Amino acid sequence: MYWLLALMTFSLFGIIALGIYFEINPLSKNINTPRWLKSTVAINLFTFLLAQVGLLFLGIQEVMAEPTTVEAIREISVGMGLAMIGAGIPTALATIGAGIAVGPVGAASLAVIAEKPEMFGRTLVYLGLAEGIAIYGLVVTILMLGKL
Repeated sequence: MYWLLALMTFSLFGIIALGIYFEINPLSKNINTPRWLKSTVAINLFTFLLAQVGLLFLGIQEVMAEPTTVEAIREISVGMGLAMIGAGIPTALATIGAGIAVGPVGAASLAVIAEKPEMFGRTLVYLGLAEGIAIYGLVVTILMLGKL
């Protein structure tokens, strides 16, 4: 299973390196994209996706395996660790989404409050609605951790 983690790590490093390369040497609009670009990105993403699916199936098999004896000390296996990371992903993505939503809503709220201070209550409600996205992700994570 560790080889799948290594494969995913190298694939991610490849995607990051390709992004840095094109940040330093951007493609101009007049030049056609190099032939190697599309195939490299496609192979890299396919490798990452394949490794993720393999890790998912191997991790599920290890988490669902019935222990033969009752252990006094509960050790966390690789599969259980991956399951916990998977349970934390909804909170991470919801928090990123909330951050993306709160930015423009907060800026607009400040602009409205500068012109009409009596609108403070309404803008606070809109800001709270945008922040509520993160709470939904946290609730989903708590529900998923209850199943582990």
